[in-house]
Amino acid sequence: MGSVTAPFVLVVTGMAFEARIAAGPHCRVVHGVRGLALEQEVSAMASRQCMGILSFGVAGGLEPTLAPGDVVLADAVCAPGERYDTDTTWLRAMHAALPHARIGTAAGADQPVLSVAAKASLQRATGALCVDMESHLSARMAAACRLPFAACRVVIDPASRAVPAAAAAGMGDDGKTDVAAVLGGLLRAPRELPALLRLAGDAAAARGALRAARLALGDAFGLRDMRSQQADF
Repeated sequence: MGSVTAPFVLVVTGMAFEARIAAGPHCRVVHGVRGLALEQEVSAMASRQCMGILSFGVAGGLEPTLAPGDVVLADAVCAPGERYDTDTTWLRAMHAALPHARIGTAAGADQPVLSVAAKASLQRATGALCVDMESHLSARMAAACRLPFAACRVVIDPASRAVPAAAAAGMGDDGKTDVAAVLGGLLRAPRELPALLRLAGDAAAARGALRAARLALGDAFGLRDMRSQQADF
């Protein structure tokens, strides 16, 4: 008799450190792929034992009052020509575990949103609190697979600060930080050092908040399988 896969939450992240924080019982984590490759991987993993899809990780701040380390729970995710509501029951469960989190729209983008002007423009157009590069793809696949969807994101770079070009150069497509690319960018533009150091501090705050959120949400990220009594949470 073949083994039976236990119910799980499918967690979609962008960076390797986000995936490490997300890992745990009753979940499977996808990271380091975007676009069509991400959609194909999520679709392949969204079996009948998948309870829901969660977008989890850091995000760029769009709402000016949000600071590094602030947690956003999305009630909807928007992208050009698309809008997806998150699962209300799951959202309520996550907010009960994270009562200080902000609830609102999260924007999805296919390319990094790096400048202060670009962030302001996106916020005006969407009213979104934050932006990342995975939530809209995750929401799209959840809708296609008819699965509950949620998004939990922590602000890393606030709306008032641009992401230094050296840091952007280090965002590897595989979800890992390309240190050589960061150093190369810094050599080309040494004036970016103060901004890069400030971003490092923001990143430390965001990582700490992401770990705390993961711990508060528990093994199944606040989602309980209402369709099966086989899971033992």
